[in-house]
Formats: sequence, structure tokens, C-alpha cells
Amino acid sequence: MTRARPDNTSSPMPPGSVPPDWHQVSPEQVESLLGTSSAGLSQDEAERRLARVGPNRLARQSARPWWQRLLRQFNHLLIYVLLGAVLLAAAMQHWLDAGVILAVVLFNGVIGFLQEGRAEQALDAIRNLLSARAEVVRDGRRLTLETSELVPGDRVLLTAGDKVPADIRLCQASQLQIQEAALTGESLAVDKDPAPVAADAELGDRRCMAYSGTLVTRGQGWGLVVATGGDTELGRINRLLSTVEQLTTPLLRQMSRLAAVLTLVVLGMAVLVFVLGLWRGQDPQLLFMAVVSLAVAAIPEGLPTILTVALAIGVTRMARRHAIIRRLPAVETLGAVSVICSDKTGTLTRNEMQVTELRLGPRTMTVSGQGYDPAGIIQDGAGEAAPSAALSSLLLGCALCNDSQLTEAGGRWQVQGDPMEAALLALVHKGGGDPRQWRREYPRLAEIPFDSARKYMATLHRTPAGEGVLLLKGAPDVLLPLCTLQADGAPLDEADWQAQVASLAGRGLRVLGFALAEAPAGLNCLGPDLPLVRWRLLGLAGLMDPPRAEAADAIARCHRAGIQVKMITGDHGATASAIAGRLGLHNAAEVLTGRDIEGLSDAELGERVAEVNVFARTTPEHKLRLVQALQSRGAVVAMTGDGVNDAPALKRADVGVALGQGGTEAAKEAGDMVLTDDNFATITRAVHEGRIVYDNLKKAVVFLLPINGGESLSIILALLLSLTLPIEPLQILWVNMVSSIGLAMALGFEAGEPGVMRRPPRDPGAAMLSPFLVWRILLVSALFTAGIFGVFLWARAQGLGEAYGRTMAVNTLVAMEVWYLFSVRYLYGGSLSWRGLRGTGPVLLAVALVLVLQLMFIYSPPMQHWFGSVALSPWHGLLTVLVGLLVFLILELEKWLITRRHITTG
Repeated sequence: MTRARPDNTSSPMPPGSVPPDWHQVSPEQVESLLGTSSAGLSQDEAERRLARVGPNRLARQSARPWWQRLLRQFNHLLIYVLLGAVLLAAAMQHWLDAGVILAVVLFNGVIGFLQEGRAEQALDAIRNLLSARAEVVRDGRRLTLETSELVPGDRVLLTAGDKVPADIRLCQASQLQIQEAALTGESLAVDKDPAPVAADAELGDRRCMAYSGTLVTRGQGWGLVVATGGDTELGRINRLLSTVEQLTTPLLRQMSRLAAVLTLVVLGMAVLVFVLGLWRGQDPQLLFMAVVSLAVAAIPEGLPTILTVALAIGVTRMARRHAIIRRLPAVETLGAVSVICSDKTGTLTRNEMQVTELRLGPRTMTVSGQGYDPAGIIQDGAGEAAPSAALSSLLLGCALCNDSQLTEAGGRWQVQGDPMEAALLALVHKGGGDPRQWRREYPRLAEIPFDSARKYMATLHRTPAGEGVLLLKGAPDVLLPLCTLQADGAPLDEADWQAQVASLAGRGLRVLGFALAEAPAGLNCLGPDLPLVRWRLLGLAGLMDPPRAEAADAIARCHRAGIQVKMITGDHGATASAIAGRLGLHNAAEVLTGRDIEGLSDAELGERVAEVNVFARTTPEHKLRLVQALQSRGAVVAMTGDGVNDAPALKRADVGVALGQGGTEAAKEAGDMVLTDDNFATITRAVHEGRIVYDNLKKAVVFLLPINGGESLSIILALLLSLTLPIEPLQILWVNMVSSIGLAMALGFEAGEPGVMRRPPRDPGAAMLSPFLVWRILLVSALFTAGIFGVFLWARAQGLGEAYGRTMAVNTLVAMEVWYLFSVRYLYGGSLSWRGLRGTGPVLLAVALVLVLQLMFIYSPPMQHWFGSVALSPWHGLLTVLVGLLVFLILELEKWLITRRHITTG
């Protein structure tokens, strides 16, 4: 991708001039353009440039004052409704209830305030990637400087273990390898070469560049600083991240709409009752107190508390499944996910190289096992172990022409050296060999180290018989022209071997070739070039970062749940396509590269992103555009990532999923969820939990609203008919703040109904309450109103007194709540069933607790004094329970009729 640098470049060239793409010009041209020499910059010139371009650090964005961020947490209609409830409760001098509701409001506000502060931490995490010190040549002397003092034109030295301090154009490299996964997504360290590359080369293909924040893993080299601070690739991502808008979650949008509806309903009822009362000549002061009672009855004070508890329960469950939630609403958002955009390396794959296939002339052999674990076997096409002399020679080359070590510690195999060489050592073990023993039996006399320009490594060994043997390992395009014979001594058919190389590479495998030759007599050292010998090709090894065994099953589960899975990676297209095919992604053969994305408009990309599931060679801007394109089509997007390059897309996604084991701090801070096992299957399990959390929240809403509706309708009916209130305001608050919340909280512990992951994702734009649920709320509200009023009027008709009748009405309301709890636990199930009656531990515990509290409400003298209740006879207590049972039976009958109708109509 060609990208012109901004006019305010950190280059020392004249202001307003646009520097070249540094990767396409030669080191000599870079030196000339930057006005430096082999002695480096002079100290005076460096200070002048530092004054002009500023220190080599990433800019900080100005943060809002803490008090503004805190106050913003209360700018929400549902919060206004709750604050109204506080004022109303205080107006009635119910100070305890007012205090409880106010505490709920403050708790939610503080949580939101703390979570919002994480956004600034994401930017800080990127800034911390910069190295602290760097080795620089100035005035012909080697100095150690703070990286903030680096300027364009500085001559910087790099060695293994260094963090690259700025964007550097390499001028010399000796076996230099740099791990760039945080920027490009490339799983393996990249070989560096000072030779210029094409102007339109992708970021991951610019072998002559070293980018700020990446890590030198091998070799050494030096280069010239071409960009510092905000002009580096890291700085560009920092600016991109600071401009990305974090979206509101579907749940918060739905709760805002629900709060608006509740507010309109409550205000509408209050005004209607007050106007009708005035029209009928009722006392305005009494009407005002009645309106206060109505508002207290209609507002579900416990809803925010239940929302927080249900989300917290989801957080706990997900933590047990290796998913750590950083933003509470993300728990529910997971349940609405319709597209998962997954990084390849480490998430869908193991991030461990493994030899999966061998070619020994006409023979193809497959290799089983997982990653670097030596457990596994080498099989021929018939699936049987087939040792041979050719295989033994190839394994010998894998063990001896190799500088790495593979060791076991704590049950895990650890790599010391190059991952591909470690995979070769695992292959040797699977073939029955012992690398350490072979290295003792065949001591190394000399070597030609691997170099990215040569593309091979050669070693000279003495055999147990005292003879010399040469081993060669490298790129097939280099080895094949050197070889004249095959392992068995037959003439080499280069065209046939080239076809085999193409076959392996076409399936996304990295291919290594191995050759052997007898060393000339007396040869005991190697120069920079290979000696003239007759090389025999031993065979080819195809390596890959294998898919996780559980990832394919997890993807299949996503497909059954109506969730699209898309792979977005910085790796090559062929590799990505091959892995996607093995994992079972739909349309895995079609790949869209970063360059393809750049050529599409937003509208065109929106069309293509719906069809294509594999995206390769992507940059941070590409990933961000893909997420936005999916969201523009109404998708709820979960995005996984581990690198700095993933942070903007993680922040923009509806759910950003960072990798905990191999991920950068920048990715973790930008994400909403962190996977402690870096496993795609964990995302699927988290989606399952998210759907359960949303179902439980919906059940809690459907449970609470009819209770408030029944209470409100009872008050309205009493006022309209000029009857005595069946329940007093303080008694309503008792029900709302004790039994209603206690029973509704039990719904947060529900394990989920069958078929949770066989339903399609819900529409994030749809209201939480479907027409069926609205009907259910109205039906239950009517039943609750009938139960409350019916029992109260019956008690008055029996001459039992006003206080006695109100106590029976309250007890009936609580009994109906308990029975209704068992019915609402299965919104998607059929009618009456034993599973719905027997309950679960939390449900039974909540029912038992409410029973104890209600008995105290009825029979405890202090409670009788506070709430105006009186002791009920056992028969009258049983009568209220039977009314609750009747409501339950009616609702189960309604479920059965609806289920039967659906079955009948097909």
C-alpha cells in the first residue's frame, strides 16, 4: 500500500515536501535524503532536528475532567426515572426506600465512570510499547540515548532482544529477524534485507524496514531513522485509536427505549388520574398523594439492581470458562453477536509450527500430533507407519542442520530458537529419532548460517565412520537447481519436484527442502559459498500453524446458531484460505486482500463483506473498515485480536475480544473481553452465556413489569371507582423492594433453556419486549389486578376489616409473584411441566427467603406497626396461596394453547 506522509513530517527535508516511501529507495538514497553520513548526525544537528520535529514519543490526547465523566453517567432517562422515584419516596418520607434507590443509582454511575477510564488506558498501553533507550552513532561515536531524543537521520544499531525505537530504514542486516506480529499479524519473525522493495508492497512485505515497537529476535543490523513519534506506523495507529467511537451496547439502547416507554406510561397515568379526580371534585391534596402512590407502584425500582446482578453473574460464569469481561454490558452484547471476526494466529490456530506432510519422491507421508509435542506418528498414504532409508536421511537432516532446542518444562514443550526448526525436532521424535544423540554421533565441524539473501543453511558433520557429510536446508527454489540426484541416487526430475512444491504451497503450507552430499576428503571448514559437490535431494517438508482441534467444532456451533465467522489476518492469502478450509469456514476459497479492500468504496465493501469470509494481508485501517462495513449492514460484531494493529478494530467492534496469553497490553485495554486461553472455542462459549444472560434479563423484565402493572391498575381502579386502596404505598414498596427483587434476582442464575445456540441471533434494533411478551405482561397485570382487588373486596365483604383485607391483598400479591416465577422461568417452553415446578437451587432459596420475610410481615409486631399488617388465619393464608396457584394454572393453559396453535398451523 502506497501512502504519502503528511506535510508535517518528521523528516529534515524542506517543509511542505513529501518524503518518498522509504522502503522503495536504496540505503544510499536514504542517507542522502536525510542528510547524514557513516559518522551519523552531529550532536548540534540532532538538537536542531529535535527542536523542529519534537521528541520521539506518542502524543497524549487531552482527557475530560473527571467530574464531567462522572456526571455524564447520570445523563440517562432510566436514571432520571429512578431519581424521580427517589424524590417521590422522599416526599412520602420513606427515607429508607429513597436511600436504597439512590444507592442503586450511584452504584451504577460509579461503575460506568470507572469503566470509561479504561479507554485512556488503551492509548497509554500503546505509548508504553516504545523502547526506553537505543544505541546510536553520532559524531562517529557510539552512544546510548533515551529514545525520546532520536530524530530522523539518526544511525541506530539493532541487536537481538532490542525493541525497535522508531521507524528505521535498514542499511545493513546480518541474519536479522524481527517479530512484527503486533503490527502485521504475521505469526513468524520476519527475515530482514536492506534491498529496496516495490512501492506498493504491503506493510508485512517491507523487508527493508524496522518499525517502532517491534522486537528483534535474531541477528543484528543498523539503519537510519526515517520517522519518529506520531509519524511512525505505531503513531498512526495511536491516532486512529483515539478517533474511533465506541458504540453503545444493544442492551443499553433497549433499556433506554424501555425507560422512555415506562416514563411516558407513568406520567400519562398520573396526569390522567389527577385530571379525572379533579373533574370528579376530589381533594387535590389526596389526589397528589394518590399520584405519588401510583408512580411508586409503576416504577420498577429494582430493575437496575437486577440488571447489574444478572450481568455480574454472567461475568462470573464466563471467568470460569476463561473469558474475562472488562465492561459489564459486554456480557449481554455477546448474546446478540451475529458476526465473529477472528484473527487466525493463536485464536483459530495454535501459534505453533508443525510439520504436517512430507514428500519423499513419489511417496507422500502425513504427520499426526499437536504442535511441538513429540507425540505423533509419520504415516504413508495407507495410514500405516512406514520407516525407510529415505525417511531416516531426511530426519537426520532435520536434526543436524538445526540450531534450535526443544525442551519440556511443566508438561509444556518450549522452544529455544526458531519455531520452524523446533517443529523439525518434533518431527524427528515422531519418526523415532533422538536429536541429542544424533548430534553427539555426528558432531558439527562447520556451518553456513541461514541468511535471508541465500535462503539456506548448510552444516558439515563427521559421521561415526569418520567420513564427512554435508547437509543443506532451505527454500526449494534454491535447493532444487543445486541438486542432481534424488535420495536413492536416481536422476532428479526438477519439474516433478517443482509441481510438488506448488501443491504444498497452494494449500497454505510453508515448504522446506533438504539435501545431502558427501564431503570432499579433507574438508573441515566452510566458506561463504557452498562447495562444489553432488547434492541429493532428500525430500520436502510442509509446515503450518495447525488449527486448534476444538476450533472447527466451535465454528460449526456458530453456524448452527446463525452466526457468521470471518477470518481477518495479516498472513498470506493462500495460508489463510487453507486454514479456513480446514476449519470449515463457508466460502473458504475466496480471499479478499488488503489491496483489494483499498480498491473498494464503502458501499462496495459492504456488499463484498457479506459474501467473503477470509481476509488476508490486512492493516489496522482495513480491519477497522471491515468492522464498520459489517455494522453498517446491521450486524453485531465481535472482533478478536492480539496486536497493536488490532486495537482500533477492537475498540470499534460491539465486542472487542483480546487474547490474554499472547496479546499486547494495547489490545487488552481496547477490548471488552480478554481470553485467558486464547481459544476461539471460548468465544463460542461466551456467546452461549451471553444469550442466557439476555434471556434471564428478559425474564426479569417480564417478571417485574406485570407486578408493577397489577399494583398500578389496582390503584387506578380504586381511584376511578372511589374505593379504598387495596394496598397502601408503603406496602407496595415492601413488595417492590423485598419480594419482587429477591425473586427476580433468582432468574439471573438460570442455566438457560434448551436450544439456546440453535436460535438465530436476535435483531439488535428490535425492542426487548416482543408483541407476545407485551401481551403476556398485559395478561399477567390483569390477573394480578383481579387477584389483589378480588381478595381485598372478598375480605371486606366478609367483614374482616380494612387492615385485614389489605394484609390478605399483599399476601395474595406475593403468592402470585412466587407462582408466576415458576411460569416465567421457561419463556420458550411449553405448558405445565415437572421441570418448571421443581425449580433450581437459587429459585428455591429465593422462595424460601421471601416466605420467611412475608411471615415476618404478617406476624411480627414491629412489622405490623410499620406496615399496618395484621395476623392472618391459616385458612385465609392458604386462600391467598391458592389464588396464586390459579394464576399459574391460567398462564400454563395459555402457554399450552399457544404451543398447540403453532404446531397446528405449522
